[in-house]
Amino acid sequence: MTAELKQTIKDMVVVGKGILAADESVKTATKRLASINVESTEETRRQYRNLILTAPGIEKYICGVILFEETLKQKTNSGVLFPEHLAKVGVVPGIKVDQGLTELEGTQSEQYTKGLDGLGDRLEEYKKMGTRFTKWRAVYSISENIPSDLIIKRNAEDLAKYAKISQEHNFVPIVEPEVLIDGNHSIDTCYKVTEKVLKEVFEDLKKENVIIECMILKPSMVISGKQAENRAPVEEVAVKTVKVLKATVPPELPSINFLSGGQTPEEATAHLNKMHTLGEDLSWYLSFSYARALQGPALKAWQGKDENIKAAQEAFLQRAKLNSLATKGEYSEDMEKEEQIKEV
Repeated sequence: MTAELKQTIKDMVVVGKGILAADESVKTATKRLASINVESTEETRRQYRNLILTAPGIEKYICGVILFEETLKQKTNSGVLFPEHLAKVGVVPGIKVDQGLTELEGTQSEQYTKGLDGLGDRLEEYKKMGTRFTKWRAVYSISENIPSDLIIKRNAEDLAKYAKISQEHNFVPIVEPEVLIDGNHSIDTCYKVTEKVLKEVFEDLKKENVIIECMILKPSMVISGKQAENRAPVEEVAVKTVKVLKATVPPELPSINFLSGGQTPEEATAHLNKMHTLGEDLSWYLSFSYARALQGPALKAWQGKDENIKAAQEAFLQRAKLNSLATKGEYSEDMEKEEQIKEV
């Protein structure tokens, strides 16, 4: 374990803080901007990133930001490269290193993640740009016969290889196995799949000799499918999520930062908060690494207009504060109605 890895993990595991996922691909960013009728160009994407990443006080609630390659080379309105700006305010810049999904032969259109080829060389370039951690996402759909053993095995192997290469280049890896929320499956089905996936992931991480103390897990919560008739309540999501983590995750892992994965901003915050009020003895820090659930309200407030920047930044910071409180079990639904909440 190098001093560099130790320092990065220390800077990224801070009670009351979480990680912002701002690593949407051009395709996803285009969808987000289309939702507010803004054309997606390199400049409008830069303006949107600038709005979020330069929000005054972001460092109170956010300890790290996952960036997309395009954003690494873009600058704030005042001409500072985004990774440099983040580092200046005490936020660790990171980079998404996977290269999207492709179909796995021998499966029912299941997808694995590309990007292992040449990863070491790319990491050397990203290091020069000031990034200190990486992220790789694998996905698992749930329906009658899937996820298959084949996709579970392939994704686990690739996540472990990616994590190993990252650590060899002194990057803290964020390992993201996402069990997708799409579908009408029950919370119990989600539990079974999540347990199987996480067991396989940690077995392969061990095989590759990944230093568990110097990585972060970014899982999905155990939750009913979005189209399920009777979706499980907040408490059940919290109880089953903590239960599956206790059954599969080694105690030496420092932090688990959940993805929001199709939940509303309010749901994602409430679920995280509930996990901290169950009275469970947790060996790892439970926090957030949300994208839409942090940025959605800001995007809505901004509408692509300069005069709305302040209001949009306030909406983003308000959401970040609420999630910060949730990491300590101090959030309540009443806060959603309040204009502002006290400083954390």
